[in-house]
Amino acid sequence: MFSHVTLGADDLDAAGRFYDALLTPLGLERREVKPDGGAVGLCWRRPGERRPWFFVFRPFDGRPAGAGNGTMVAFLAPSEEAVRRSYAAAMAAGGRCEGPPGERPHYAPGYYGAYLRDPQGNKAHVVYRGDLAAAG
Repeated sequence: MFSHVTLGADDLDAAGRFYDALLTPLGLERREVKPDGGAVGLCWRRPGERRPWFFVFRPFDGRPAGAGNGTMVAFLAPSEEAVRRSYAAAMAAGGRCEGPPGERPHYAPGYYGAYLRDPQGNKAHVVYRGDLAAAG
C-alpha cells in the first residue's frame, strides 16, 4: 500500500538513536540514504524487502520540523514481548510516553500496543495485532 512514510526532525542524531531503539526489536534495520541533492535523512526497512521504507528527514525547506497534530505512525510488532522491548528501548533513547504497553481490547481482541513521542514530538505507536495473527 505505501512506498514510504516520512517524518521530520531537526536533530537526526537524536532521531536515529530513538528509531534504532524503537525499530530494531521489530525486525527493521537502518539502511544508508545516498545523497541525491535533497534533504538529509535516515531510513529503516525490513531486511530483504524493497518497500515500504520509513524515513526521518530534516525538512527540505530548511524550516524547523514540527510534529503534526493528529499525525501518528504505527509499526507492527511480531509479539507482545516485541512491543515491550521496543517501548523500553525507545524510552531509554529519549522517547516520551503517550501510553505504556498494554492490552487495548476496545480496539480489537488481541490488540496490544504502546504509544510514544520521539525527541521531535512525532507520535509513534507499536502494536501487536493478535486478532490478525490468529486469523493467519
